[in-house]
Amino acid sequence: MFSLAEENYLKAIYHLESKTQGAVSTNAIADAMATKPSSVTDMVQKLADKKVLSYIKYKGTSLTDKGKKTAANVIRKHRLWEVFLVEKLNFHWDEVHDIAEQLEHVHSTELIARLDKFLGFPDFDPHGDPIPDKHGNIKPTEKKLLSELNKNQKGVCVGVKESNSDFLQYLDKKHITIGTKISVLGKEFFDGSMVIQVGRDQFFISKKIAENLYMQTN
Repeated sequence: MFSLAEENYLKAIYHLESKTQGAVSTNAIADAMATKPSSVTDMVQKLADKKVLSYIKYKGTSLTDKGKKTAANVIRKHRLWEVFLVEKLNFHWDEVHDIAEQLEHVHSTELIARLDKFLGFPDFDPHGDPIPDKHGNIKPTEKKLLSELNKNQKGVCVGVKESNSDFLQYLDKKHITIGTKISVLGKEFFDGSMVIQVGRDQFFISKKIAENLYMQTN
């Protein structure tokens, strides 16, 4: 059994590892957790004693297989609760993250198994992020950022890289959500901005927005 703080650290390291493809530095963890490096060192040493990560001073931290499975299970619960909140309780996709942050620490395996079955064993959360299975495995998906598309290319939005409320609310105003078809009508190679079409609407988006939308083009 792990504490709420320990699970949050494992989750943060899991996400950082997926980006770095290697050991994660103490400073990177401190930034992710908004805390001091000395506090991180204390926690990773504690987690190393529990065999969920390996820590080598000055080289960084890596999750063990047990640590990866534990972190993936927390992420699994978080994303399943997000699906439940959106599909069954009619929360909006920009409202569910903070609530799921609390619910993800419920430790009942039976509850999560029944929740998964009740929801129809979903593969993705409301933001398009894949939901790990009970073994911690994630189904691979082919996707690219909208910013990688060129003029006259089109695809379907399958996820968001940034899921803060302001960004999701902006997408709502533009009628962009998971499953929305987007066509690139023009692209400025100077600054990466685009003109896109969503339904009958045509409008300009910045490079920053295009870099935060995942697309499938096949």
